[in-house]
Amino acid sequence: MADFSMPTTGSHYADYAIALVALWLVFGALRGWRERRAGRRFEQAADNGSTEPTTLHPVISAEKCVGCGACTHACPEGDIIGMIGGKAQLLEPASCIGHGACKTACPAGAIELVFGSARRGVDIPLLSPSFESNVPGLFIAGELGGMGLVANAIEQGRQAMEAIAKRVAAKAPSEPGRYDVIIVGGGPAGISASLTAKQRGLNHLTLEQDTLGGTVAHYPRAKVVMTRPAMLPLYGKVRLRRVRKERLLSLWQDVIAKTGIKIHQGVRVERITPASGGFDVATSAGSVHAKSVLLATGRRGSPRRLGVPGEQLSKVTYRLEHAAHYRGRHVLVVGGGESALETVIALARQPFKSLTLCYRGDVLSRARPAIRQSFDAAAKSAPVRVVLQAHVRSIEPTRVLIERDGETHALPNDAVIICAGGVLPTSLLDNIGVSVERKFGIA
Repeated sequence: MADFSMPTTGSHYADYAIALVALWLVFGALRGWRERRAGRRFEQAADNGSTEPTTLHPVISAEKCVGCGACTHACPEGDIIGMIGGKAQLLEPASCIGHGACKTACPAGAIELVFGSARRGVDIPLLSPSFESNVPGLFIAGELGGMGLVANAIEQGRQAMEAIAKRVAAKAPSEPGRYDVIIVGGGPAGISASLTAKQRGLNHLTLEQDTLGGTVAHYPRAKVVMTRPAMLPLYGKVRLRRVRKERLLSLWQDVIAKTGIKIHQGVRVERITPASGGFDVATSAGSVHAKSVLLATGRRGSPRRLGVPGEQLSKVTYRLEHAAHYRGRHVLVVGGGESALETVIALARQPFKSLTLCYRGDVLSRARPAIRQSFDAAAKSAPVRVVLQAHVRSIEPTRVLIERDGETHALPNDAVIICAGGVLPTSLLDNIGVSVERKFGIA
C-alpha cells in the first residue's frame, strides 16, 4: 500500500540546504570566473599601456568597497570596472569615458570621480558651483570644464545659463547692439545654454567656429557616442544612450528647427576682454559686447598640428569627412587614438593604393577594446601598414617623409589625415585671466 504521509520537517530542511549549497557553489564558480576574466583584462591593460585615464574617471576606495558589484553592472561601457579579490577595480582606465554611473550606483560611497592621475595631470578651470570662473561674469560649461559626456554637458549648459539669467536680471536692461550673454560653442552645452537663454528671455548670441555639434561633429562617420537621457529646455526629454554621430547631429538640427534658436556657425572668437559692464568679444565677423560670456567650446579648441613643412598643403586634413573621397589614393593617417583607428577602419573598406597609420608611440593603447578589435580585423582584411615609434618630418605634394629609428623613409602620398587631438584653448583663458588648476587624480 502506498505511503502518502508528509515528509518530516527535517527532510524539508535537508532539501533546502542542498539547494542553497548548490546555488552558492554556482554563484561562487561564476564569481570566480568573472574575477579571473577581470584579472586578465587588468593584466592586458598593463601590458598594452592602457592604465592612464584620459578624462574624468572613478577612484575606488578598497576600504569602503563592500564588494557588491553594483558599479560593474552600472558601467555603460561593459567591463571597464570589474571585481578582483572581492573588491571593485578599474580594469582599463584608458577606456573609461567618465559616465559617472558607477559612483551613483555604489551604495557604500566608495567611488570618487577625479581628473588626471599621479602620472598625468589634467588642466581644469577653477569654477564655482554655478560654473562661474574667477573672472566675474565669465562662465564655463561642458567639456572645457572637464565634463565630456553629452548629458553632463547639456545639464551644465542649462545650470550655467540659469545662473547667468539671475545675474543679468540684477543689472540694467541691455543697450541696443549689446547682449545679455554671448555663448561660445555650438555643441551640447552651447545648445542647451542657448535654449535656456531663449526660455529666460535673454538677449543672447551663440557663436560656433566650425559646424553645429561641437566635438562630436569631428568624429568619424558612424562613431557611437555614449550619453544618457537628458532634458532640453523648450524641447523636452531626449532618450538617447548609445547613438551614432549622425543621429546625434540630426537631433541638434531637429532641436533648432523646432525651437527657433540660432547658432552662428563659422564665426571664430579671437579675443575676450573684460570691459566696463561686461566683456568686449572680438570675432572673425566683428566685435560685440555682452554682460556675461559662457564658454562651451570643448577641450579640443583647434586641431593639434604637427608643425612640419608642408602641413599647409590642401591634401592635409584633420578629420575624415567621407571615406569614399579617398578611393584609389595613397593615404597616411597620423595618430594612435580612437579617432585615428576609426579613420583607418572606415578607409579600409574603400579600395585604396596604400593605407598607412603612423604613430609616435610604441603601442596603440589609447582606444577601447572594441575599437582595437575592429581595427585589427580591418588591418587583416586589407593591406594596412602600421608604423610605430615614427614621426612625420615633412609633407610634400606627392610623398611624405617619415623618420623611424634614425632613418628617413619616403612614402608615396596623395592625402594626409592628422588625428592628433585638439589643443586646449589655454591662450584664450590666459588672456582673460581664468585660473586653471592641474589635477592629479585627487577629488
